[in-house]
Amino acid sequence: MEETPPPGCSKPHLEKLTLGITRILESSPGVTEVTIIEKPPAERHMISSWEQKNNCVLPEDVKDFYLMTNGFHMTWSVKLDEHTIPLGSMAINSIAKLTQLNQSSVYSLPNAPTLADLEDDALEASENQPEKPHSDSRSVIFELDPCNGNGKVCLVYKRGKPALAQDAEIWLLDRALYWHFLTESFTAYYHLLITHLGLPQWQYAFTSYGISPQAKQWFNMYKPITYNTDLLAEETNCFVNKLDPSKVFKSKNKILIPKKKGPVQPAGGQKGPPGPPSTSKSSSSPGNPVRK
Repeated sequence: MEETPPPGCSKPHLEKLTLGITRILESSPGVTEVTIIEKPPAERHMISSWEQKNNCVLPEDVKDFYLMTNGFHMTWSVKLDEHTIPLGSMAINSIAKLTQLNQSSVYSLPNAPTLADLEDDALEASENQPEKPHSDSRSVIFELDPCNGNGKVCLVYKRGKPALAQDAEIWLLDRALYWHFLTESFTAYYHLLITHLGLPQWQYAFTSYGISPQAKQWFNMYKPITYNTDLLAEETNCFVNKLDPSKVFKSKNKILIPKKKGPVQPAGGQKGPPGPPSTSKSSSSPGNPVRK
C-alpha cells in the first residue's frame, strides 16, 4: 500500500532519498503541499525477474535505488492569490512500470509517427554528441519518467540484447520523438532531478531547445540548486534560494534616487539658463551671481 506521510513527518530514509530537499521546499515562499508518496523497497527477486524477462542487466545504482524504494514520486504546489497550483513533480517509475518502448506509436495516438519512422542513420555521433539511440534491435529502451507529458526520460542500452549494465545511459525523448543525451548514469540523473526541484520542463535545459518562456518564469522564482548535493542534508540553509524580492526592489530604489537628483544639482550651479526658468532657480540659491 502507498501512503503519504503527514506534513512535518521526519523519516530518515525519506530524508536520505530526497537529499534534504523537502525542508528547502517547505521553507520557500509560496510553496505548499510538499508530498512524497512513500513506496516500499522492491524485493531482490523482483529485480532478478525483471532482468531475466528483459534480458538486460540493471546498473548497480539502479538496483540500489529500487532496493531502497520501488519507484519515487514527490510533488509540490504554489499558492497564488488563494489558488493552489501544482508545480513541481519528481518521478521514477516502479520496476513493474520500467517497461520497454516498442516500435509502435509512443503516444498511442491515431496515425502518430513511430520511433522507426524517424530513424535516420545519417544522424550519427558527432564530436560533441554521443551516438543517438536506435529504434531497432541495436538499442534497448525503457521508460523511467513520463515527464508529465513533456517527453520521456529513458534508460537506454546502446548495444542491444543481451544488454550489459555498462552500456546504459539516460536520454530524453522529446514530444517530437527526437533524442537528447542527459547523463551517463542513473545516479547523475537522479541528482539533477532532485536539484532542479522537479520544475516543469527542467530536462529541456540540457537540450538545444532550452525551456519555454513560461518555465523560465518558474525557474527565476524557484531557482534550481547547483551546489554539491552531498552536503544538502547537513547544510540545508546554504542551498535556500537567496533571491529576496524586498532586497531586490530596495536596491533598485537606491539606484533611482541619485538618478533623479543628479541632473538637478548641476542645473542650479555656475550658470542658470536665460529666461524665466533662471529666476525660479536663482531664488532658491541665495547669492547667485547670475542675478542682476
